[in-house]
Amino acid sequence: MIRLVTLLVSLAAASALRAEEFRHFANFMLQSRVKITGAEVKPIPTKPILFHVATDGVRVRVSVEGDGDGRSTFDIYRSDGIARQISSGAKLDIIPGLQATSNTGGVLRHLRLTRDSLTITTFPGRSDQTTVTHAVATAAEPSNPKPSGTVSIQSNKP
Repeated sequence: MIRLVTLLVSLAAASALRAEEFRHFANFMLQSRVKITGAEVKPIPTKPILFHVATDGVRVRVSVEGDGDGRSTFDIYRSDGIARQISSGAKLDIIPGLQATSNTGGVLRHLRLTRDSLTITTFPGRSDQTTVTHAVATAAEPSNPKPSGTVSIQSNKP
């Protein structure tokens, strides 16, 4: 009986550890950053930055190439697709994707993630300046990949 209880506790602990593992999803190259203040939109000059994106199915972790401390974790709140306007018409299409948020130190950040793009919108708590960071998927491999599976975002549409 003690062996059975020990085995069950070990299995539960092993599955909990697996849930904590982040699996590589994709890499994204920074395309643009803009600062929005009232009605004014200003581009922010940037250098190329490679973002590594990983997930454990509940959270998304975005890290910056070459910066061990440069990572953020977002909590997924929607994974049923992203509405996107394809043309200048009013019609919206739903594409596979997810949305997540992070609220750290009074700064609210919203993540919009699809296979093709990553957008992070930052809303500082005591400022009227909103920053939008946009990156597109790239084939660049992570500098030290983890030997685990990949994650894909799937559509619920037929």
